[in-house]
Amino acid sequence: MKTCIFTSIALNYLPKASVLAESVKARHPDIHFCLLVGEPVPDWLRDSTHPFDEVVSSDSLVPDRSWIFKHSIVEYCTAIKGQMLVNILERGIFDNVFYFDPDTVLLDRIDRLIERFEIYSVLLTPHILDPEESDQAIRDNEIIALQHGVYNLGFLGVKNDTAGRRFAEWWRHRLTNYCRDDIPKGLFTDQRWVDLAVAYFPEIEIVRDAGCNVATWNLTHRTVEGSFDRGFTVNGNPLTFYHFSGFDSGNQLAMLQRYGNEAPALYELRRWYIDACAKHEASVPALGPWRYGFFDSGKTISTSQRRVYRERPDLQETFPDPFDDSGDKKGYRGWFERRSGDELLYENTISADHLRRELEMIYRSRGWKLLTFLRTAKRRLSLWRA
Repeated sequence: MKTCIFTSIALNYLPKASVLAESVKARHPDIHFCLLVGEPVPDWLRDSTHPFDEVVSSDSLVPDRSWIFKHSIVEYCTAIKGQMLVNILERGIFDNVFYFDPDTVLLDRIDRLIERFEIYSVLLTPHILDPEESDQAIRDNEIIALQHGVYNLGFLGVKNDTAGRRFAEWWRHRLTNYCRDDIPKGLFTDQRWVDLAVAYFPEIEIVRDAGCNVATWNLTHRTVEGSFDRGFTVNGNPLTFYHFSGFDSGNQLAMLQRYGNEAPALYELRRWYIDACAKHEASVPALGPWRYGFFDSGKTISTSQRRVYRERPDLQETFPDPFDDSGDKKGYRGWFERRSGDELLYENTISADHLRRELEMIYRSRGWKLLTFLRTAKRRLSLWRA
């Protein structure tokens, strides 16, 4: 079976994607590896020697620049996964497609996963496979999984058959229109959507192999042993791929110290990963910030500016290219700044907890403060409607 693996990055994740690609090629030199870049691809990347078989710029996949503007860097690099998956399947030359997050590393061959396509069309891995026992682990792992999604979409396998393509089209549609990091509203990029997929698509297999997608969130029931010389195992079986999620934020180390401090193999893996990424960081030019984090003038785009634009179709019609801030009125940016955009968004994004605390403070204070609050709320509402 002919297999394609792809990953999705902004350029700052290029070193990690290179480590992933090398780990794939070391075990499966025949697998086609595609790098999807969520911004324009620089000439030096196209011309350089790298472990990728194909480099694709997301510009060739997305509807238009206004669609890009509606997304943060994480939302955007996630949303384009659906576009790329359908694109690869439609080529008709690959029997199956895998997606791996760029901060993942293959440590063994994936033949056992490919064999599952003899029966199933879509493969998913849950964040955790066993009930947690301590309150700390319930909070860290089970509750977080309920908030972010039961299945970790740092891995996805899709067979190029009718059922697989049907899943891919559905997933692409949801990511095109609703790939948002908005946990209070029940959304977290691509992951919460796949909670529904298990009900929609009977051709899905939930992969319960403890050696797949090992990460700090499932170490309470997965004992990792071994070394690079002897090979790594999980509960006595091969460790297929490890996910270094949260590496840059420091969360990976914090959770490793909490749940893997008795496993020297995990620290050997971490030290190796640091060195492997550093090698690639030294071999590429200095990587600047995400291209789509700025207006065309170079001014930074705020989260509020993205959210207001995303929620208002009238603004999308008036400013079809919100990145363009040239001219006397400076386009969407000028409109936003003239209308106190932060207050404009306030009524639309205020959290329930924040509002409850504010009302409790008013209830405990003198009655005249309630009148002040109501006047402020009226002013904010009028700004939001402007």
